[in-house]
Amino acid sequence: MTKTKSGRAALDDLAEQPIIKEVDGTLVRRMFSAGAIWLENNVPLVNSLNVFPVPDGDTGTNMLLTIQAAVREANANGSHNAGEIYNALSRGALLGARGNSGVIFSQILRGMARAVDKRETIEARLFADSFVEGAHTAYKGVIKPVEGTILTVIREAGDRAVIAAAQSNDIRFVLQATHQAAQSAVQRTPQLLPILKEAGVVDAGGQGLAFILEGALKYLAGETLESTKLGIGAQHLENLAVEEGFGYDIQFHIRGNVLNVDEIREKISAMGESALIVGDETLIKVHIHALNPGDILKYGAEQGPLVNIIIENMQAQYADFMAGNTADMRIGAENLGAILPLAARPPAPTSTDEMTGVATIAVAPGEGLKEIFQSLGVSAIVSGGPTMNPSAQELLDAINSVKGREIILLPNDKNIIPVAQQVQQLTDKKTRVVPSRTVPQGLAALLAFNFQGDLDTNVRMMGAALNRVRTVELTHAVRSAQVNGMTVQQGKPIALLDGELVASGDELTPLLLQVLHQAGAQNNEIVTLYFGSEVTPSVAQETYSYVQHEFPDQVIEIHAGGQPLYPYIISIE
Repeated sequence: MTKTKSGRAALDDLAEQPIIKEVDGTLVRRMFSAGAIWLENNVPLVNSLNVFPVPDGDTGTNMLLTIQAAVREANANGSHNAGEIYNALSRGALLGARGNSGVIFSQILRGMARAVDKRETIEARLFADSFVEGAHTAYKGVIKPVEGTILTVIREAGDRAVIAAAQSNDIRFVLQATHQAAQSAVQRTPQLLPILKEAGVVDAGGQGLAFILEGALKYLAGETLESTKLGIGAQHLENLAVEEGFGYDIQFHIRGNVLNVDEIREKISAMGESALIVGDETLIKVHIHALNPGDILKYGAEQGPLVNIIIENMQAQYADFMAGNTADMRIGAENLGAILPLAARPPAPTSTDEMTGVATIAVAPGEGLKEIFQSLGVSAIVSGGPTMNPSAQELLDAINSVKGREIILLPNDKNIIPVAQQVQQLTDKKTRVVPSRTVPQGLAALLAFNFQGDLDTNVRMMGAALNRVRTVELTHAVRSAQVNGMTVQQGKPIALLDGELVASGDELTPLLLQVLHQAGAQNNEIVTLYFGSEVTPSVAQETYSYVQHEFPDQVIEIHAGGQPLYPYIISIE
């Protein structure tokens, strides 16, 4: 496809085009589709606007996957009714929301849908009012709204839309004014949020919203948009549950009347790795990684009809992340000892089906970390972490996959907490979120879990456990920056302590030891290192020895976490 005009020419020619006095569902659907395409083409730019130079700059990715989920839902609805399409967009975004930016964007769409209600078509004034209601709903959905963010951008855009609608009944004119106000608000965000000014960036979420509005405007201006398929990189493709780089990620459901869950689990688990097979005699959900999906699908089909089949090539998707072989890493790590002192803990259930009381669901970013969570008896694990935020739908699927009617969610990442909290309203199961911001916090919470305790008791005990552990994370700066008065150079090692950037250096090991001292490891009892996918077992063993020598009075433990991007995640307790 070719563009009918250059982008700027098309926008400048709005005055020469026929007035659009109203839009129906079809036009709404096309506008948001164009917005999604334009955001996709600019995702690398939005992702680069991360305040901290750590590799979790995925605001653009999260917003894109959220609006893509919204557009898919709208496209599945053949209605020409504007209200129905807005409601479909809202539903899709609600279930597809990823990260804080995705959740806020879903709330914006929710408010817009509420404003449009069931209207067949909408005129300029209602179109403008929908932005105002979107802003209002988004603000209400945030416990502590912060100015200088996407909230400011949608509020100022909505205010300008109302003024424009009073000046003209042309929806194209209103949208142009809305976009201009949004972009102006984006440029002012550093003046409202000092951390943006120090980092030299504008708000990423606000910029993402401005791109969506710009894409819709380009469509109304007659420009044909084509996806560049920059596509957020292989690591961000729609199925993010792929740490290992092992063959295929295979998911499907088996329907039946007398399905033997234990037998099916045993058979399928032997055909691959990382198997999660849960269900009952009428429905079994299968999620497994394997080299040959054909054998697994053939066996599954012999048990009953297969539905919801998803097969993803993990090697192609995850090539950009993999720096080593996690299978080899796991084997090498077996000689490094147990990760956690669990001898005093009652045996955990061996499968989710044995979890008959309060079920726990954890988000984990690496194969080794998944195995650790499984050893602690979680009912289900959702793949996710930095740059891989799971959607609300993925968390909801995990909730539905367990038998328990009372659920505790452990997000284990600050960016996943908003999605987890939103999921509480999407299920009829009694679901609570223990807001673990890091993997070590999640593990500490699980160690406080009592399988005989009730929901409220466990939520209270697990929540209290979050503050009994400190988290150190080692990674590499994705860009040069000035943060917290510290100069950081792109590609150099950096260290975070409880989520805050505290140090940078030239080499990982000296930086690791420095931050362990800074975190007070010498005054604690246990230091546990989880090494990532880019660290070989031999290098991990060397690091382990250095830490043992530096902290002779502490118990030092190590395990292969398999997490991408972060060579080391460390807990201090």
